[in-house]
Amino acid sequence: MDLFEYMRNNTMEKEAPLAARMRPVSLEEVVGQAHIIGKDKLLYRAIKADKLSSIIFYGPPGTGKTTIAKVIANTTSAEFNQINATIAGKKDMEEIVAKAKDNQGMFGKKTILFIDEIHRFNKSQQDYLLPFVEDGTIILIGATTENPYFEVNGALISRSVIFELKPLSVEDIKTLIKKAVYDKEKGMGAYDAVIDDDAVEFIADIANGDARNALNAIELGILTTDRAEDKLIHITLEVASQCVQKRSVRYDKDGDNHYDTVSAFIKSMRGSDVDAAIYYLARMLYAGESVTFIARRIMICAAEDVGLADPNALTVAVSAAEAVHKVGMPEAQIILAEAVAYVAAAPKSNSAVNAIGVAMEYVKNNKTLPVPSHLMDAHYKGAGKLGHGQGYKYAHDYKNHYVNQQYLPYGMENEKFYYPTDIGYEKNIKEYQDKIRKEAEE
Repeated sequence: MDLFEYMRNNTMEKEAPLAARMRPVSLEEVVGQAHIIGKDKLLYRAIKADKLSSIIFYGPPGTGKTTIAKVIANTTSAEFNQINATIAGKKDMEEIVAKAKDNQGMFGKKTILFIDEIHRFNKSQQDYLLPFVEDGTIILIGATTENPYFEVNGALISRSVIFELKPLSVEDIKTLIKKAVYDKEKGMGAYDAVIDDDAVEFIADIANGDARNALNAIELGILTTDRAEDKLIHITLEVASQCVQKRSVRYDKDGDNHYDTVSAFIKSMRGSDVDAAIYYLARMLYAGESVTFIARRIMICAAEDVGLADPNALTVAVSAAEAVHKVGMPEAQIILAEAVAYVAAAPKSNSAVNAIGVAMEYVKNNKTLPVPSHLMDAHYKGAGKLGHGQGYKYAHDYKNHYVNQQYLPYGMENEKFYYPTDIGYEKNIKEYQDKIRKEAEE
């Protein structure tokens, strides 16, 4: 590093946003996430011993994913490289891998690659990493706000340990706020500011578990507030409220409020209340919920609650899921609203759910009986000699393309799993089944 590069980095460090300056450099400085970096926890021990395997940090913004990666960078003896998947590509990874091979071969030194927003990499980019993670050329640390089981290559998942970070508690946020205001080394202490207790409470609550939100509000408040007659900058409740132009919806993506809102959303669609379903959709969208997650819930509701009362509901839901993936926000909210309104307004039947549930329970609790010989495959070698397929009646040769014959295994003649209702299109299904069976008996 030359003199100019050193001066540039030094200037950037001093002028960096408060949230960046406040990043811990050791595990002891990290606030929150005790469930994964407590002194008796696996990750804490692995970092301290410098014995990391590939890991993926998963959690909402501002919960410490990058922070913990930076702590690892400060404590490990391995070469540490960081890229962001929103701007990096395969070429960047190729350069790091090439250097990692040199470090491993010449010096026996490990290489850690931290990929922020790893879910932004496409499948081929993620696939590129596999052999190098597999053979230990690199130790991968991924960070994502999206559920890695949906957004990250399954092969990478199987080779990594998943650590889920939780939104910081109100008390954790309070601790960070006070440190930010009064710490003269990393915080805003040099500005001689003071903060009222009710302002601390307000910002800690409104941050919704996101440390970055809280620190940004503190920085804005101190930098834009005039000094009082006592020469101090006073961060009052009024100042704090002005620093946050939009109150965050109480919607913690991994907490009770998230699940309660999603539950109300689904139950409103199931209950055919279009207005309520649209309202809860709006709450989720406003809070930044993944449109992919919402689309999945609509598809499930279309299959589980609408079912065959309106088979087109699932088609609408699947089409909406595909469309929001291609279009993105903000237009995706219109597509989701259409799908939600359709599914909520559609007639409802869960007979298919009941059918598969009863059938699964039957399979679980009863002996598996052989497939009737006339339904067996007659095409493979020796099947004909065994009598497979003999006596099978081809349905299309009969009236209504239906013929009475034994389809369930023998011994299950009286078992019934699917009971269509008299609602919506399913009424047609029921009437048609009754008709063809009656006419086949005549």
